[in-house]
Amino acid sequence: MSDAQALVDAHHHVWDLGVRPQPWLDEPGHEPIRRNFSSHALRSAATRPIAGRRLTSTVVVQCIASLPETRDLLTLADSDPLIGAVVGWADLTSPAIGDVLDDLRTGPAGRYLRAVRHVVQGEPDPQWLQRPDVERGLRAAGVRGLGYDVLVRSHQLPQAIRLAERLPELPLVLDHAGKPPIARGELTDWAQQLRTLARHSQVHCKVSGLVTEADHEQWTVDDIRPVWDVLLSTFGPDRLMFGSDWPVCVLAGGWNRWAATVEELLDGCSGTEIHAVLAGTATAFYHLTPGPKEGTPCF
Repeated sequence: MSDAQALVDAHHHVWDLGVRPQPWLDEPGHEPIRRNFSSHALRSAATRPIAGRRLTSTVVVQCIASLPETRDLLTLADSDPLIGAVVGWADLTSPAIGDVLDDLRTGPAGRYLRAVRHVVQGEPDPQWLQRPDVERGLRAAGVRGLGYDVLVRSHQLPQAIRLAERLPELPLVLDHAGKPPIARGELTDWAQQLRTLARHSQVHCKVSGLVTEADHEQWTVDDIRPVWDVLLSTFGPDRLMFGSDWPVCVLAGGWNRWAATVEELLDGCSGTEIHAVLAGTATAFYHLTPGPKEGTPCF
């Protein structure tokens, strides 16, 4: 399979509740995904091509603040030919963060660790990303060649902007486009903050997690399009990457419906632009091996 046929899902999760509970799933509304999801289940779910491309590689992302979860994800990436990279978790506030990251990177399957993430959206401190200990941890990640996935809600975007200003050398990717309030139709402030963030060239953005910010039952492509238009005009295709946020997207239609939506949004883009969004940007940011890993089945 050529690189021109590659499709990278730059953001998905897996979990086994018998191995590791996911307390966030206890929140109301999460009942449909309060069960186990494996990478094999992703294969079964992700059957629809996008622009003629079928899924060839993925980036699996941490869910909870757990080093054991990160180690399990690295082991999974080593054994599953579909998974090309891991976004893990480590305690950025720890004085030993450098040693922890070194241990992860030199341990079994550590070569798959390409970025770290913290669920900042759940932190009550409105300046969490500006804490000196957090910034020290992020610098430790950066000097080790790791990127940082920024998970914030729209009202927390000023934190992401300040982070980009203070750490211009740290590769950043904004998860779920900063969670625009699509269901409320209040995009003006989000769009303004996003344009400010996009001025920093080290910042990329995931076209992911948007359907769960819309009305889960009634959203249409027209609800998503204003967000897409802002993303495309501010970041450009070379800094945008497709992600499914599977299995969370099951709450609002699932992988295939989101794939169909992305294909419709890409209508009018050139072949080069489509490749960037569907594979090129994620491949460059996460240092993925171009094309599928050896042993990846065609499906």
